[in-house]
Amino acid sequence: MLSIVIPTLNAAARLPDCLKALSEPPMEAEIIVADGGSVDGTPVLAKRLGALVIKGPVGRGPQLAEGARQAHGQWLLFLHGDTVLAPEWKQAVTDFIADPLNRERAGYFRFKLDDDNGAARRMEKMVAWRCETFNLPYGDQGLLVSRSYYDKIGGYARIPLMEDVDILKRIGLVRLQELQADAVTSADRYRRDGYVLRPLRNLSLLALYLLGMEPEQLVKYYG
Repeated sequence: MLSIVIPTLNAAARLPDCLKALSEPPMEAEIIVADGGSVDGTPVLAKRLGALVIKGPVGRGPQLAEGARQAHGQWLLFLHGDTVLAPEWKQAVTDFIADPLNRERAGYFRFKLDDDNGAARRMEKMVAWRCETFNLPYGDQGLLVSRSYYDKIGGYARIPLMEDVDILKRIGLVRLQELQADAVTSADRYRRDGYVLRPLRNLSLLALYLLGMEPEQLVKYYG
């Protein structure tokens, strides 16, 4: 079984497209929406669309951790609620799971934005360069990992920010593999904050985290 864990907070506008793309998965699957206290009807919508809804503590890390704790699948796929997987995701996941060597590896999808302007294409190229050079995908690219390996490395930390970087450090960059499918993510935050300022802020927060600042301190700057 494949368990797909999606953390949400007021995601009613984007969640239907995310869940629709997950229809007819490549194997038996359960979809778990770990909600952090939405007030826009996200839990009701998720249930109506066939997901199992659980209440997770506020914060993406705690929500991911709680969703994984309640999952039953031998494989776990973590995905953001504003991300829509391209149809090729099914074959990419099937191929990854079929390789026994990947039982102690993790996969992630290619980063794409739902924006047609040139700034979005440049952002995609920057992320592709980061992944190729440093093998450092972020959470909006999804994460596919076997249950046994997830448990072995301790799973997602219950921290409010940098949960994706934290778990990648424990997976080990040499154990990460790009999956041959796109994860098309909402560009709303880039349109709102700017295609220059948003990445610079994210990079600054990452630098502070790697220098030792606690996620609980960083979250107030994240927005």
